[in-house]
Amino acid sequence: CSVIFPKKIKIKEINDSKLLSIYKRIKLEKIIKEKAVDYSFGIANVEEIDKINILNASILSMHRSLSQIKNDFDLILVDGNRFKNYKDKKHICIVKGDSKYVSIAAASILAKNFRDRLMIELSKTYDKYDFDKNKGYPTKNHKKFLMQHGYSLVHRKTFKIKELQHKLFY
Repeated sequence: CSVIFPKKIKIKEINDSKLLSIYKRIKLEKIIKEKAVDYSFGIANVEEIDKINILNASILSMHRSLSQIKNDFDLILVDGNRFKNYKDKKHICIVKGDSKYVSIAAASILAKNFRDRLMIELSKTYDKYDFDKNKGYPTKNHKKFLMQHGYSLVHRKTFKIKELQHKLFY
């Protein structure tokens, strides 16, 4: 997700999305979308992730998100330590940026909410995996369902869970 805010914006409760409850994230999502100059989302599908790896797929998603921004910008603040140049734009990688910059924190909140909704939608088609509860994270129950049912079409084949390494599911 990409978010552009007006200069000198302050939104009190914005923080790293991992530290916020779902209720707080949903409340903040509305505020972020109202106050943002622009925001957008980018996605990489499971085939792309398996082909180019999770890091490169994340960067691809960031580029896709940036390509949808309609307002001009001159600097990209990236949460993390890796990024590939995007057009002629300058970028700065910031480790734990979502706890340091309001725009990065806002993007992490919107991205987390977007992903959670996507996982809830996927749970309707792939109801054997509890995506609506585990959001695709390798929880104990999610691993159990993988052992029982194998990988679905939306599971990354290159992400091997230790308990499943001796089994092949396709």
